[in-house]
Amino acid sequence: MQNTPVSSLVGEEYEVEVGPVAHGGHCIARTDAGRVLFVRHALPGERVVARVTEGEETSRFLRADAVTILDASKDRVAAPCPFAGPGKCGGCDWQHAKPGAQRRLKGEVIAEQLLRLAGLTPEEAGWDGTVMPAEGDKLPQGEVPQWRTRVQYAIDADGHAGLRKHRSHEVEVIDHCMIAAEGVSELGVEKRTWEGMASVEAIAATGSNDRQVILTPKPGGRLPLVELDKPVSVLRVDEKDGGVHRVHGRAFVRERADDRTYRVGNGGFWQVHPKAAQTLMLAVMQGLTPRKGETALDLYCGVGLFAGAIADRVGDQGAVLGIESGKRAVEDARHNLAGFPRVRIEQGKVESVLPRTGITEVDLIVLDPPRAGAGKQTVHHLAGLGARRIAYVACDPAALARDLAYFAERGYKVRTLRAFDLFPMTHHVECVAILEPVKKDA
Repeated sequence: MQNTPVSSLVGEEYEVEVGPVAHGGHCIARTDAGRVLFVRHALPGERVVARVTEGEETSRFLRADAVTILDASKDRVAAPCPFAGPGKCGGCDWQHAKPGAQRRLKGEVIAEQLLRLAGLTPEEAGWDGTVMPAEGDKLPQGEVPQWRTRVQYAIDADGHAGLRKHRSHEVEVIDHCMIAAEGVSELGVEKRTWEGMASVEAIAATGSNDRQVILTPKPGGRLPLVELDKPVSVLRVDEKDGGVHRVHGRAFVRERADDRTYRVGNGGFWQVHPKAAQTLMLAVMQGLTPRKGETALDLYCGVGLFAGAIADRVGDQGAVLGIESGKRAVEDARHNLAGFPRVRIEQGKVESVLPRTGITEVDLIVLDPPRAGAGKQTVHHLAGLGARRIAYVACDPAALARDLAYFAERGYKVRTLRAFDLFPMTHHVECVAILEPVKKDA
């Protein structure tokens, strides 16, 4: 008995009415036959011709691009970037939408995820429904915030730098990224060829003039002589162990937040938007309101941004424990926070290290987990520590909503939620939720 071959629908076109925005940078539409399409480069309420980019006859849904706009939304603008659009660079999702509309769409996604996954309305989450732009990001129409202080360029077979197309390994060669920070653009990575390299990551610190490139060679590729338009440190990724090693210059860049300098080594994590670290630090401190002498946990602490801010506020009688899985980030956090004798940084995964600490109670908790969230086990553990306030920093609304539901199971409610547009032109959004224990009736 032969299996019937599955028929690909890639390239098929459908004229559709575009429905609501969905998590992931696309909108939902349905064909006349009821088939679900996830459509990029469209806006709610538009009528478009959508061309299928992924999917088969048996697929639950199809992915598609809006290739012809038949009835445009009032929120639509011509994409400022020549590399944005169907089949081009996958880095930006909303170049075709006005900045205010982008923030509104992100707010709709947050609201939908909160309701569907946590059963919360905006009012119940203490959120006014707005997504706030970062300071300085409100620009005239046609101008784009130059916010991306880290850009990972993919290198094509001819050694040219570009960015990957959406859900593809194919490289869109570019001569300039509009959302790249000035410090990245001035390096001129796109002007030269990178034979033997798989990728080149450019980093421009905003807390200093430090500039860095991290080279990932193709198997057997030799490092080129790096000559860029500005002085720059060079690091390389080892093809055997994946570790990052210094070639020349500093192995770290220096960033600033809360009037403190933070060392960030080997391309380690630091918020990408120039204003993000300060914005999120202030939102967390305003939500937690640390008091002298309190104890705190900083989970997924990176190089110690929140641990340092809390330590400064709880004083010499307080104490902070940070937990971070990255070895180099732990080294940097210990260096950055060496002036606080009551701060301790432990290396390892939160779910493994936290139970081993023996901590049974704490006053404050801040967690900034990876995109997948903290998860049920960790959330339930944290809820058992009796913190008076918990700050949850989230780069994914779905993960945030799932974890808020887990906190609710163990007696924590959301006091306030704030959302920040720290990734303009993309679908990404950052949230800070402040939780507190539900007061039990007397």
